[in-house]
Amino acid sequence: MTVRRDFKEPARCRPDLVIGRDELYSEAREQLARGGSVLLHGPAGIGKSTVLRALAAENAGAAGTVLRCSATESESHLPFLALADLFGLVLDRVSARLPAAQRSALESALTGRGESTLQRDGLALRLAVLSTLRALAAEGPVLVVADDLQWLDSASAELLGFAARRLGDTPVRLLCAVRTDGEEYDRHLRACPPDTLAVRLGPFSRTQVSALLDHRGYTGLSRSTTRDIHRTSGGNPLFALELGRALAESPARPRPGEPLPVPTSLRALVLSRLEMLSDEARRTLLVASAGARPTLALLHAAGRDNAEAETAQATALGLLATDPEEPALRFAHPLISAALYAEAPARERRAVHTALSTAASDPIERARHLALAATGPDPEVAARLAEAAALARDRGAPSVAASLGLLAARHTPADGEPGPDERRLQAAEDAITAGEVDLARDIAREVLTRATVPAERVRAWMVVIEAAGQALGEVDAVFPQVLADAGDDPRLLALVHYQLAWREVVVDGDFAKSRQEAAHAAELAARGGDRRTELMALAFQSSTETLMGHPDAPVTIQRALQEPQDPDVACHHNGAAMARFRWLLMSDQLPQARTAITALLGEARRRGMVESEVHFSRLLADTELRFGHCGRALDLARESLRLARDSGIGESASAMLASLAEASGGDVERALALAREAADHAEVDGDQLYLSLALAALGYAQLVAGDAQAAARSLRRVRELEQGMGVNDPARGRWQGDLAEALVRIGEPGEAQELIDVTRVHALRLNRASVLAVLDRAEALVRAARGERQGAQTQLASAQERLGTLGYGLEEARAAFALARLRGRTPGAYDEAARLFRRCRALPWLRQVERAVAAGPAETQTAPSAAPGALDGLAAMERQVAALVMEGATNREIAGRLFISVKTVEATLTRVYRKLGIRSRVDIVRLAAGRRTP
Repeated sequence: MTVRRDFKEPARCRPDLVIGRDELYSEAREQLARGGSVLLHGPAGIGKSTVLRALAAENAGAAGTVLRCSATESESHLPFLALADLFGLVLDRVSARLPAAQRSALESALTGRGESTLQRDGLALRLAVLSTLRALAAEGPVLVVADDLQWLDSASAELLGFAARRLGDTPVRLLCAVRTDGEEYDRHLRACPPDTLAVRLGPFSRTQVSALLDHRGYTGLSRSTTRDIHRTSGGNPLFALELGRALAESPARPRPGEPLPVPTSLRALVLSRLEMLSDEARRTLLVASAGARPTLALLHAAGRDNAEAETAQATALGLLATDPEEPALRFAHPLISAALYAEAPARERRAVHTALSTAASDPIERARHLALAATGPDPEVAARLAEAAALARDRGAPSVAASLGLLAARHTPADGEPGPDERRLQAAEDAITAGEVDLARDIAREVLTRATVPAERVRAWMVVIEAAGQALGEVDAVFPQVLADAGDDPRLLALVHYQLAWREVVVDGDFAKSRQEAAHAAELAARGGDRRTELMALAFQSSTETLMGHPDAPVTIQRALQEPQDPDVACHHNGAAMARFRWLLMSDQLPQARTAITALLGEARRRGMVESEVHFSRLLADTELRFGHCGRALDLARESLRLARDSGIGESASAMLASLAEASGGDVERALALAREAADHAEVDGDQLYLSLALAALGYAQLVAGDAQAAARSLRRVRELEQGMGVNDPARGRWQGDLAEALVRIGEPGEAQELIDVTRVHALRLNRASVLAVLDRAEALVRAARGERQGAQTQLASAQERLGTLGYGLEEARAAFALARLRGRTPGAYDEAARLFRRCRALPWLRQVERAVAAGPAETQTAPSAAPGALDGLAAMERQVAALVMEGATNREIAGRLFISVKTVEATLTRVYRKLGIRSRVDIVRLAAGRRTP
């Protein structure tokens, strides 16, 4: 595929912003920082030039000389042109240092005078290029930046490669980019040093395409449209931008089922080879572009008798890709298919769809083609499409069902039964299930502009509310309107009060009022004969009761599980099975909880319920994390976060769980960033339900990172939020043990013990065995801080055993670690903790063990007490650090023993010096020694 010169990534792109290439960019940056060279390669439009410019801008400052060339196809036949670009402006600086023969040959090649050639002056030219680079490097590091290496004239490529292979330790780095279009990049390495790092740039994910479009100002596109752009562009950023631009400039968006408009600029890029096809072959390809999964058999059934020969011709031209094991025909790039379809006149398209409406074997596909062949309202076509939408829904393809439903609405006469708006609302509900909330909201808003029937209006309002997700505060104004529309109809009122139950807990954080609303919704639904809404309301009521520690929770769960059941509710993320899973998890029945959530996840995937899949994959990760399977949990959490960001659903919740998984088994810095992201999302949405969970994740990550002060701040706020919401079950967020540990570390054992005592009352009442064991672990730290070493060790050993029996692998390992710190003088004291953390793949915790071993034996988890009066006026953390300095501990040893960073130790010591009016560690020791009594 040829890309014209004017389709390079525009220079206005900020060089410091490389979207979607963080990992590759870091890899290339590190290679250049080591003094190595980098070759970027990939297909046209993939963003090589953008990355090249960003890397060049970042590294130019450290280079004494930057040499640049950017070749073009039209100039590739001109010998030494790239060499002239590289050396033309610097030759005068070094020519005097070149041997006469080399200088003469090089000047002749660069100026065109003397008709220098590789055949005649080969050795002199080769040595001249090498000598020039060495001479420039003698003045300072040299960076050679070469874009579009594939268009380098052969003479320049040969000379550059000769020098590159012989530079050795000379401080010359090459940063090059080359288009490969599926071919091997190895041959281009001949122009680079032997240790060059080859970095392939692949297609963007849907999330990255969305970020790119947003960055360029195309922010009005729905997620479903972004999905179509990603699919049509094949993840190519240049093609995605051109498609986004075309949509932004188009007065009308494509109708459901129709491909995206392809701008003339891109059509010219991908369709130039069509001119070499016969008219009949082009018509065959048009049929293939309209088919969902075109095969030779389908083409024959659609009347293309010579399909084999015509597709073979297209394959030879690179328009189709072949796969012997795949019967379906595949275009070499999705954009070829889209451009071919966009180029065809409307009359030809309708003829193709008419042929495919009988040729396709799948009823859903036949109905789609029938709709695209029709030109106006047609009851028969609308009925066929509605049937196809129902079939797609049953197959677990709600996105397809939504698209077919909109087509059915378009072909439904205004006086049809059911009417067009009723079919639109069904399409909107399918879009919600598929995670296409923007599309659903748009459909519902359109229906509300003309609907007068209360049932239709309430149904549309429900879609608007559902589309708001956790940001229910943004649709507060909707509730008075929808209550007015519902009137006194119990079925409609039940829908409204169910959503009000969610609003109370998400926006106001009032679990008691939320429970009342849910119970009222269940009563109204039962009175109106709406079993689905009754089951959803009962499930939500049971969930609020569980989190409140309400004694009726088990009974309400059983009511929600009674027959008759609704199959959609059974596997819904807010259904009764979900409420039962939550109860199992909080009741320490981990194996049963994992079985339940695994089954729910499988069913959600089978049915295409994207929102439920996001939540269930996150909750499976949470379950695995409680087991202590940190590696498995991390994989699941990252997948849930990717899906959440891709669909725009549950991003805050998924980021929160990903933070917990990263802090336990991955990267602590990433854990901190994700927790802050989750908290920010929840703050913006006004979502108190997830704000407390996000802050709990942040506090845990801060504790693992060694910042006990920050952890205490975050977790104290969680305590305030949950007290305000009426959440009494400590198994909900399980943050109490972390807060108690943080309080001990910062020298507040009294507050820690008070928290433990209050929490223990609720844990005993609700029989939360694992919470009680964690509280015992935290209490042992309090006792150790007060000098009760033997009692602390006994309590820790008991807590470790109980957590292991319950199956909480990571909590068991943390208890073993705390016990090891108390037994620090015993040989091999940390072996058990290290073994348990390794079994869990809890890498951040394992690194803490390694630091503790390196720091040497520790008496307790806290610093020993200083002499009375010696450190008056210091804060708790400052006293602990100062006391350890008196023992002779280094900053690194203090950091390891107090679970804080070395940087925090240094900052704390600075404050100590200022408060005590001293200048150094020695002064602390002298000050304390001077006040000690004999």
